[in-house]
Amino acid sequence: MMKLILTKDVSGLGEPGDIVEVKPGYGRNFLVPNGFAVAWTKGGEKQIETIKRAIRGREIRDAKHAAEIKASVESLVVTVPAKVGKDGKLFGSVGSADIVAAIEAAGGPKLDRHALDLEHPIKTAGKHEVTANLHDDVSAVVTFEVVSA
Repeated sequence: MMKLILTKDVSGLGEPGDIVEVKPGYGRNFLVPNGFAVAWTKGGEKQIETIKRAIRGREIRDAKHAAEIKASVESLVVTVPAKVGKDGKLFGSVGSADIVAAIEAAGGPKLDRHALDLEHPIKTAGKHEVTANLHDDVSAVVTFEVVSA
């Protein structure tokens, strides 16, 4: 068996910061290369608290906390800078990580990029909306504008 420290949530195995024992092939060929885990060491055990603290910082505690975050996110004026061509099309695209960074730059809370319901990357300039799933019962509509950088 191989001892690992999980860095991300793995269904059926554990949460970030958990120390797990898995078969060597599963750990070596899937968990470690995909960034779901790191090898267990005595020094690595000290990182567990750092991992858990970072997750608690991004975590939304309950529906009331989610409602507060929803109010703060929906009131923001968010602009996402990008390289824009003459016809309004982007050179590249704007993804969920770009939107989350723009929300944080506008003074909003740090959200998990996976909370955004972005079906396809945005490839045009202008105003757009995306839904952020903050809690089981609470969703916020984030309005942002893609502008020329």
